[in-house]
This record gives sequence, C-alpha cells and structure tokens, in this order.
Amino acid sequence: MLLAEHLGTALDSLRLEGRPVLLHTSLRSFGTTVGADTLLDALLERGCTVMVPAFTEPQFSLPAPATMRPARNGLDYTAPPIPASEETAYSVDCGLINPHLGALPAVLVGRADAVRGRHPLNSFAAVGPQATELMNAQTPDDVYGPIRELAARDGTILLVGVGLNRMTALHLAEQWSGRRLFRRWARDENGEIRMVEVGSCSEGFPRLEAVLGPLARPATVAASHWRAYSAQQVLAAATAAITADQDITRCADTACLLCRDAIAGGPEGL
Repeated sequence: MLLAEHLGTALDSLRLEGRPVLLHTSLRSFGTTVGADTLLDALLERGCTVMVPAFTEPQFSLPAPATMRPARNGLDYTAPPIPASEETAYSVDCGLINPHLGALPAVLVGRADAVRGRHPLNSFAAVGPQATELMNAQTPDDVYGPIRELAARDGTILLVGVGLNRMTALHLAEQWSGRRLFRRWARDENGEIRMVEVGSCSEGFPRLEAVLGPLARPATVAASHWRAYSAQQVLAAATAAITADQDITRCADTACLLCRDAIAGGPEGL
C-alpha cells in the first residue's frame, strides 16, 4: 500500500500549498493501489482547491436540430445522429459523469462539499476553499471560465500519470489563439434545446511538448510520473505557439474533422 506520506512529499516538492489545482490523473499510473480519496485529501490538507473535469456528454448530448447547424463545426451533419438523451436537462446535483474520465473525478463529484459548474456537457467540479469562486465562472456560454479563473488565482495544472492530451486548459489556449469553440446541443434549465460551447480534439496536444515541457515541475510517486505547471505560463506559451502555427495541434488522424475545422478557425455563421 502506498503511504499517504509519499504523496505529501511529492505535493510539497511541487509547492502547491494554498493554490487551486486543476487535476488530471490516472490512478493506475501508480502501479499500486492508491485511492482517489487519499490523493484528494492530501491536496486538501495543504489548503489546495482541487478542480476536475466532470463532463456529461453521454448523458445530456442531443442531436443537432435542423435550425442550429453552424458550418465548420467539427461534425458531419449527414451522419446518423446521436441518440437523444434520456435525461431531461442537466443540473449541478445530477451526480452523473462521463465514466471515461476515470475514478477520481467521479469520487470528487460525489463528495458532499463538491461544487459543480453549470455547463450541461462540459462542467467542471471542485472541492476546497476556492471551489465556489472557480465554479461561478462557468456558464453554458463560457465553458472554460473556471480555467481562466484558475489562472487569475495563480493556480496550477497537475498531470498525474497522464500526458498533454489530457490537459483541458489547452482548449482555452486554442480559443485565445483566435479559434471559435465548437457548438453542441443540450437542454437548458428550462428544458429548451440550445447550443453550448465545447472543446476540440486533444490528441495533437502532445505536439506542444517542446513548448510546454520546460515549464513543468516534475515529481515521481511509485510508478506515477507527475508534472505541475503554472496555469498562467501554460496558457501564455500555448496561446503564442498556436497563434504562430495553427497546425501544431493537428492529431495523427488525417480524417479528423475536429482538427480540420478547429485549425481553420472553428464554426462559421454563429
């Protein structure tokens, strides 16, 4: 069993005390049993606020209505539509989460003191002293408000056993580079169908390694390799790199509509 002290030593070496932290983690990366609560508690004991993606596309995504189909939107509108959601509308207390996000976000969302954003497809959730302020920055029309707020509060992005393709903040850098975010469809709080902002493909983000690698503060716990980044530095460096070379985020799939349309500037006719 990995001792909590080992986690604490790594966290202390990364100078995270009192900071908001956007956490992306693979618990399997430790190579031994580490509970999500153990890692969360180690961060909270150091005064951190922990934020995670808490996306709900499988539960609340809707097909594109015929009257809400912007061009260059990373979609083939002629393809068979996704099935309609069985849920009526997202709510911050729905308790649901995309299972592909992993164990830790699901555990965080289930905590009694968790605060969750209002975006119906790409919400974030947080626990800790700054959780409410971070989550108040998110609306259906401002999906990455919590990341912007994280940077404004001198926050940290912590990758635990995962790569840059999991760094959600890079979607905000895409937007700051001049790209328009894609639109998808969900029900609002009144049950009406509306368009909301979402991100693009992230599989090409490791191509930013040469730019972002020097900004990382590394640590290792058991078999898990960690990297901590200043959110402000990541956003500034990634925005500059994407602005200079829009093609830098293109993934290896030459048929990827998300990459093609994002690199071209995102949706038209909004």
